[in-house]
Amino acid sequence: MTQLAAPLVGASAGARVPEPPRRARRSSRVRYALVVAAFLLPSAIPIAVFVLLPMIQAAWISMTEWNLLTPPEWVGLSNYATLLTDPETGEIFLHTVYYIVGYLPLVYVGGLGIALALNTALKGRSLLRGVYFLPVVTSWIVVALVWRWLLNPSNGVVNTALSWFGIDGPGWWTDPAWAMPSIILASAWKDLGFVMVILLAGLQAIPQELIDAAKVDGAGWWRRLRSVTLPLLSPSTFFVVVISLINGFQVFDQVYAMTGGGPGGATTVVVQQIYDLTFRYGRAGEASALSWLLFLVILAVTLVQVRGQRRWVNYG
Repeated sequence: MTQLAAPLVGASAGARVPEPPRRARRSSRVRYALVVAAFLLPSAIPIAVFVLLPMIQAAWISMTEWNLLTPPEWVGLSNYATLLTDPETGEIFLHTVYYIVGYLPLVYVGGLGIALALNTALKGRSLLRGVYFLPVVTSWIVVALVWRWLLNPSNGVVNTALSWFGIDGPGWWTDPAWAMPSIILASAWKDLGFVMVILLAGLQAIPQELIDAAKVDGAGWWRRLRSVTLPLLSPSTFFVVVISLINGFQVFDQVYAMTGGGPGGATTVVVQQIYDLTFRYGRAGEASALSWLLFLVILAVTLVQVRGQRRWVNYG
């Protein structure tokens, strides 16, 4: 019996394919980078001009003493030292945190409740989605003025309704103890539609087979929500929490329109203080330093959230 020779294909299968020259690989990477840059350029130019350049200018101004009228005078880190040793800086950051602590749970729970309701076979749900989203696209000045009227201590709709039940309504935005809750209520009402849309998209992405399997296993509504819906909704929840925290630290419009930081400074938040330092007191350098402190706080909080998402966000 003759022995068959090994096929040439098998012999050549183990042959090493020559790698492209280093110069060719480098040229390919350069071409790829140029293509990416060409696509990013329309967005990169506005970001550089309207975001990065103002940030660099603000960093330089924060090292100066400037009243917007005379030329800036270099003072180094003096503005930062003044802010970090001023008790008022801690108070306005506490006011901002107070707003976030009240606003975030309220807007998330409310948005989740509306999203769960509109995710069912409800008649007219398309119309309701539009109605709930309408405040999101409404001007903050309009919303703030409407809520000032609703929460008017003397003839507002809310206190009038409370008086029907024998309840003496609070002073709302005229009372230091109730001014921040007034702003939180208005903010949560306006942003419910945004949170609802994000969470509703997340709910519709959950496979119905998993919900049906939980029903077959005997899981009730609450059990399905806790063990199936919320874990699979965690990416949408993560997005809502990050965006809401960033926006919460930068709250300004509703504060300026409803209370102006009062009464007695009870609602003065960080951005309100930056505005006052710049345009009321002519301390633009100190205001720029405060804006950079706010940026660093937001960056630190965001990085902590991004790092912590590995523990509770389920992308599977």
